[in-house]
Amino acid sequence: MENTIHIAIADDEALFRRGMKLILEDHPGFLVTLEAENGQDLLQKIRQSDTLPDVLLLDLKMPVMSGIEAAEVIRKEFPSVMIVVISSHVSKAFILNMIEIGAASYLGKNADPDEVAETIRMVCEKGFFYNALVMEVIRESISGKSTIKPQRSFEVELTSREQEVLQLICEEYTTQEIADKLYISNRTVDGHRNNLLSKLGCKNTAGLVVYALRNELVKLG
Repeated sequence: MENTIHIAIADDEALFRRGMKLILEDHPGFLVTLEAENGQDLLQKIRQSDTLPDVLLLDLKMPVMSGIEAAEVIRKEFPSVMIVVISSHVSKAFILNMIEIGAASYLGKNADPDEVAETIRMVCEKGFFYNALVMEVIRESISGKSTIKPQRSFEVELTSREQEVLQLICEEYTTQEIADKLYISNRTVDGHRNNLLSKLGCKNTAGLVVYALRNELVKLG
């Protein structure tokens, strides 16, 4: 890859952190720049770091401060850091909670190492990457099977171009692919994305996708 992806790993198991570091750095373009043993340790190290990680691999159950608590702080203080949850807890409640907070992806600790690497790449390219399990949980949450209700507002009006861009974002097209498909520049795509984030009150692309699906602003096959 042309650009190095800087990765942080937060997990209370030292063996997992070291093993994941070795696995990831065996892939070209990956560099683990930060390791933390709990949420408090993570926040302290990120705040003191000269370079923010692009992607954070985050465990949920950690002592002192959990990954859930740390994620809420990171989304507010460091919104550019994309959170990929890697947890042994893959219940629907945990998944929905972390997606609501703004996690860009959610994987079980039994995930294949290649899947983890691919997820990191896709998150960096598209802003989110939800596998079949996570998409099914999201679909259930918007089909009336969960207690979370749509928050559609009649005051939100999208232009036809914004609607097109939103549809393609939810279909997991990259910025370049959207630009090529709509015959517009990357900067214009980013402009529409920023307008969508502002209009819909979302903090990142992952939140945008969940909002769009939940409020039936797009249709996916």
